[in-house]
Amino acid sequence: MFPLLQTPINLLPDSIPSIKEEIKHVQSLPVDDLINNLVTSAVHFTMDLVAALIVFYIGKLIIKRIYRVVSAVMTRRKVDRSLATFILSMIKIVLYFLLIVIVIGILGIETSSFIALFASAGVAIGMALSGTLQNFAGGVLILLLKPYKVGDYIEAQGFAGYVREIQIFHTIICTYDNKTIIIPNGGLSTGSVNNWSRQDYRRVEWVVSIAYGDDVANARRAILSIFASDKRIVTKYVEDDRARYEAQQQAAAEAQAESEAVVEEKKHGRIWRMFHRRVRQHVEQINQDIPTPTEVLGTTRVDRSPTVTVEGLDASSVTLKARAWARSEHYWSLYYDMYERLYTELPAAGVHFPFPQLDVHLTHQ
Repeated sequence: MFPLLQTPINLLPDSIPSIKEEIKHVQSLPVDDLINNLVTSAVHFTMDLVAALIVFYIGKLIIKRIYRVVSAVMTRRKVDRSLATFILSMIKIVLYFLLIVIVIGILGIETSSFIALFASAGVAIGMALSGTLQNFAGGVLILLLKPYKVGDYIEAQGFAGYVREIQIFHTIICTYDNKTIIIPNGGLSTGSVNNWSRQDYRRVEWVVSIAYGDDVANARRAILSIFASDKRIVTKYVEDDRARYEAQQQAAAEAQAESEAVVEEKKHGRIWRMFHRRVRQHVEQINQDIPTPTEVLGTTRVDRSPTVTVEGLDASSVTLKARAWARSEHYWSLYYDMYERLYTELPAAGVHFPFPQLDVHLTHQ
């Protein structure tokens, strides 16, 4: 009636003969041999499982130890916190991956396929994100080597500004006109970077043009006199100015601390008079020159006195170039302030600024 039901259904197709053979082999085994095989397999699996658990436990202890050592080294070397967190996370992930592969191998599972799969996936991801990985490697190098830090004024990749933030993939700078520039770290790590804030002191230069009839020596004396009246300019040695600057900062900090202590105590009369007297003493100490030795730790000091030299003879004027040293944070303010002072004070000293001139000779025929 139903001819399809009379046809036997083959649940195990011929494409899997090994399964049939295994089933027939198991069915043909005596009960005692079957039990012995099961017990032996269970014992071997239990031993492998115990060994895998022991290896996993020991591996966890080793990973924690490595994590602590690397973390201590980074803390001692003052590695950037974001970079340190990222590196520690990557180390933990890689070590745990290797530990899991080892544990799977102990259990008797083939691991070559897993390793090949992850290797091919890593190659594919690396090729797809080659530019991003380059920026990442550049960010790691910048955070480790620290060619610049947050707050430095740098010039790189055609941009100049103050470093506001250093990320893994980008560096963010802020220009003088308050523009935010995001520069990839790949180019910064391989290109040239001019860090204007790397040194405490920089040389400032001014170009001054005087008339041909003016006395160069008189102009030089006038310019040097203007320089001498500005406290931001180094008079002779950078070491002297640095010692004076540090003393000023220390004296100002002590005066501030004493002021806060007096305000907190809220005392009057004699305490206030003593406070004002000590503040006056601190101010006098700040204004005093602090003598320093002529040599610092056996190194010869370089004379950084301001200079004025003749730079060239132009068509309508004599060009002078004035040079002086100042702290890096005073560079731009000193540069613009000094140009204004030179323009307003030099005429009183008999120095004149010439106008462009052109001599025309007429001949009568």
